[in-house]
Amino acid sequence: MVDLDAAIGFVVAHGDAVERARLSWLRNGTPVLAELLETAEVGQAPDGGWPATWGGEIASIDATCFRLAELDDLGALGRPAARRALDWLASRQQADGGWDEDPTLADSAPEWARPGDPEAGLFLTANAGFWLTVAGLDARAAGPLDHRVGGAYAGVVQAAAHSLAKRLRPDGSWPSFLAAGWLSAAVLHRQDMFQESARIQVVLAERMPKMSPGDVAWLAATLRRVGIDPQDWIMVRALRRLTETQRSDGGWESDDGHQFDVHSTLSAIRACRPAALT
Repeated sequence: MVDLDAAIGFVVAHGDAVERARLSWLRNGTPVLAELLETAEVGQAPDGGWPATWGGEIASIDATCFRLAELDDLGALGRPAARRALDWLASRQQADGGWDEDPTLADSAPEWARPGDPEAGLFLTANAGFWLTVAGLDARAAGPLDHRVGGAYAGVVQAAAHSLAKRLRPDGSWPSFLAAGWLSAAVLHRQDMFQESARIQVVLAERMPKMSPGDVAWLAATLRRVGIDPQDWIMVRALRRLTETQRSDGGWESDDGHQFDVHSTLSAIRACRPAALT
């Protein structure tokens, strides 16, 4: 069983003020101070997205999704900054239902966000589709409120789901990066495309023994965020893997360097916390 107390202690000991605020909100819904929310929102571009450190001033789909994940852990998806970001994401959807980064970022983008690359495009589509799926109703976007999945972004999310489903291979695998799998499974699950989502989950389960701790934490937090029960078979496997990979200091290692270990640990906490707090 995951040692949640040790994980909490790791974040308290090693997290910054915003990360500790994320922990407090995840644990018991403690309201976050306005100045900390403003710190989490800093750097937003006028059009609503956030630039990546590797991209200068041009807003990035990948960076914007990362910021939305942080704001979600602060209970801040209803704030104006998140609304602008979600509106910007929706406006960037292409005619085929997918997303791609701005072409001007081609020389600086990492491989998972490279403009014009089909594998990167699938990952970005799954990531943007995921946040528009889970945040639509919370964010109360500028468009008309729609009580379907995705709220004001219901049509955008539906198009994203169909774009993702078209790219699935017959065996349930996908021609993109690993994270595109669980993000796609989450989007498809919320669209009641359960067969397509389940095919992906089978592949994820097969790969899970070799997944890194940070990836398993991200996978579990993603599926939990769209309402997949902790007792569901895929979640049981993910939580078992998190138990196996939790370090003695209570944290989990990130693939992006130790400076992101707190972020991975917060993802694990989101995945493991009691159902009443989800």
